[in-house]
Amino acid sequence: MAGYEYVSPEQLAGFDKYKYSAVDTNPLSLYIMHPFWNTVVKVFPTWLAPNLITFSGFLLVVFNFLFMAYFDPDFYASAPGHKHVPDWVWIVVGILNFIAYTLDGVDGKQARRTNSSTPLGELFDHGLDSWSCVYFVVTVYSIFGRGSSGVSVFVLYLLLWVVLFSFILSHWEKYNTGILFLPWGYDISQVTISFVYIVTAIVGVEAWLCVVCDSSNEFIKLFQKL
Repeated sequence: MAGYEYVSPEQLAGFDKYKYSAVDTNPLSLYIMHPFWNTVVKVFPTWLAPNLITFSGFLLVVFNFLFMAYFDPDFYASAPGHKHVPDWVWIVVGILNFIAYTLDGVDGKQARRTNSSTPLGELFDHGLDSWSCVYFVVTVYSIFGRGSSGVSVFVLYLLLWVVLFSFILSHWEKYNTGILFLPWGYDISQVTISFVYIVTAIVGVEAWLCVVCDSSNEFIKLFQKL
């Protein structure tokens, strides 16, 4: 694998002609998050590399995954009769998730601010995003967990495919049109996930059990009909 060419010379030559083009129509992004990110990016010094911001955000996502795996290695911590994840852990994970989301939003702004935007930087950013799709979904799974009152592993598997397929589809669309139409689901899900973590710390995992159990059953019934 060491001698394998992941990018051909023809593809490398295309980097010189590439221009980033994206369309974001999400009201949450346009009216709340982008103004917030425009303020945050001014805090960073101009010598700070955008790729370092990207990688730092990704490391926070991985840390959340490992941090939650320590307290809930088998996804049974939220089940009745098991030792639950401490409330302060949900707060930490919620804050770090929002920070990671913020870093993912400001890295491109830092690149344009410092005139260091490159196709390779976008490839690095979205390549790490593809891995994050797995980490943040599995981390959220600890809120609901396994067992009779939780979500089955099969549903988790289906949800992972839904998230990954949405990510792949948006980039396949960009490959064919030259424009990345940013999906609404990403920003909404990240803000919601961060909020749910904090709420879980306040009301406890028991608040989600009935809702999740009913939703999981309906999801399985819908899949069986297909």
